[in-house]
Amino acid sequence: MKCSVFIATSADGYIATPDGGVDWLHTAGNLETDMDSEDMGFQFFMDSVDCMIMGRKCMDMISSMNLTPDQWPYGDVHIVVLSKTVKEPPENLREKVEMYSGDIQELMITLERSGFTHAYVDGGATITSFMNLNLINEMTITTAPVLLGAGIPLFGKINKSVKLEKARASAFPNNFIQVKYRVNSL
Repeated sequence: MKCSVFIATSADGYIATPDGGVDWLHTAGNLETDMDSEDMGFQFFMDSVDCMIMGRKCMDMISSMNLTPDQWPYGDVHIVVLSKTVKEPPENLREKVEMYSGDIQELMITLERSGFTHAYVDGGATITSFMNLNLINEMTITTAPVLLGAGIPLFGKINKSVKLEKARASAFPNNFIQVKYRVNSL
């Protein structure tokens, strides 16, 4: 199964503030730019995936947004949340996510047997776990023009070098920069 990352970071590599906040994504960059019709490739990416695997902290952050059905960005994509401690999702996500506490390799086998072919992997610890298992095939990292100084880094400890190849970069009018890589674990 193909596994892809599509995530935003601050220019200093953080995906959230120390308390998990991501409000800086809405205040970074050129705010006078009309970005209403520009989603920086997110919908195109979402149209390519058929399942999503995220960590519990990512789920908690999404839950805290209390999104309406019209605001829900993931459509009908099957979502699995990895957590060793939380067994039930928050009430507002009960119909949208499935909790999983087992082995990641077994999860991938189960998803493939169920017919899934392309997973969106989200959340710093989850991405790191997938990287360490050599499961990530491509990454799209969008860098916001802001320095947070501290926070939750995109990557935790990676067990070995990972070569990023075939870089394709895009610059957006709001001063965000996006780079897409193919991942080649060494």
